[in-house]
Amino acid sequence: MQQSIGPAGAHCHLPVVSVDNVSFQYEQRNVLDRLSFDILQRDFVGLIGSNGAGKTTLLRMIVGLIKPTSGEIRLFGTPLGQFRDWERIGYVPQKNAFNPLFPATVREVVLSGLYGRKKLFRRMNKDDLRKCDDAMHALRIEELADRRIGRLSGGQQQRVFLARALVNNPELLILDEPTVGIDSETQESFFHMIRHMHQRHNITFLMVSHDIDMMHAYLGYEPAHTSGKLKFYVKHTHELDNCAETNLAHSLRDLRLAGFEEPAAVR
Repeated sequence: MQQSIGPAGAHCHLPVVSVDNVSFQYEQRNVLDRLSFDILQRDFVGLIGSNGAGKTTLLRMIVGLIKPTSGEIRLFGTPLGQFRDWERIGYVPQKNAFNPLFPATVREVVLSGLYGRKKLFRRMNKDDLRKCDDAMHALRIEELADRRIGRLSGGQQQRVFLARALVNNPELLILDEPTVGIDSETQESFFHMIRHMHQRHNITFLMVSHDIDMMHAYLGYEPAHTSGKLKFYVKHTHELDNCAETNLAHSLRDLRLAGFEEPAAVR
C-alpha cells in the first residue's frame, strides 16, 4: 500500500486519487520522477512548487489529458484508462488554456460541465438547467448568461470556468491556479466558499495556487509530503454534521449568514 498524504488516522477512507510510481518525461527531461501518493476522501490537498516543477503536468495526467511515461494513476480505485465516471470530477485548468475565440455563451459553457464524456450529446432537462442557474448565481455571473465567453474580462471568464467545474457537485474538484485574473475580494470569497464546501460537503480537493498565504492559512505550513520540487499540504475533514443541502447557492448563503459579504460587483 503506498503512502497516503492525508493524516495518519484517516485510513478508513478510500483513496480518491492514487498515483503509483508515476514518471513523466518531456523532451528527454524528467518532469516528474517516480511520484507516489494517495489522496483520501475529503482531503484538501494544496500543491506548491516552483515553475517547471510539474504541478500542471500532474493535474493534466490525473484528468486524463496526457499519459504518464511510466507508472499508474487510479481514480476512485479504477485505473485511469478504464475510468468512465468523469461527472464525478470537476476540473478548472489554467486560464491560458482557454481559446478566447470559442463561440459559446456563458450559459452554454456552464452547462457543458454537466455533459460528461459519455453524455456529450444528451438533451438538457429542467434539473440540468436548475443546476446551471444555481452555479451561475453562486459565482454571481447570472447576468452574463447570454454573453459570449470570449467577450468577458479575465476575471469574469474565470468565474465561468469555476461555475462549470462546480455545476455537477463533483466528488473531486481539481483546480489549477483557479483565482488568477480575479480581484482580491473575489479571491477571498472563493476561498471562503471552497473551505465551507470542504468542511461540510463530501468533496475532495486538489488545488494548485499562487496564493501561498491563503494556502498556508488553511492547510498549515508543514508539507505532508515532498517529492522533488513538489510540496503537498493536506487538511482532512470528516465532519458528522454535513449540510443537508449540497447546491452552490446554499454554500454562499451560508457564508452570508456567517457575516461574510460578497464583493459588490463582478470585475
